[in-house]
Amino acid sequence: MSAVGLGVLKLAPRDFWRATPAEIAAAARGLAGAAGAVAPLRRGELERLMTTFPDAETRHG
Repeated sequence: MSAVGLGVLKLAPRDFWRATPAEIAAAARGLAGAAGAVAPLRRGELERLMTTFPDAETRHG
């Protein structure tokens, strides 16, 4: 997923990590056309990413 977001779509790291997997996949499908050559993120990979890069608590306002 990161190879597509950072390497193919050329997203800034901040924008990549703020995007949802569905948003990255939709952008990749749009870039790849109807063939949709990008495989969906597998559960194990998502869990690994969530462990490695947990959401930070933020305060708004």
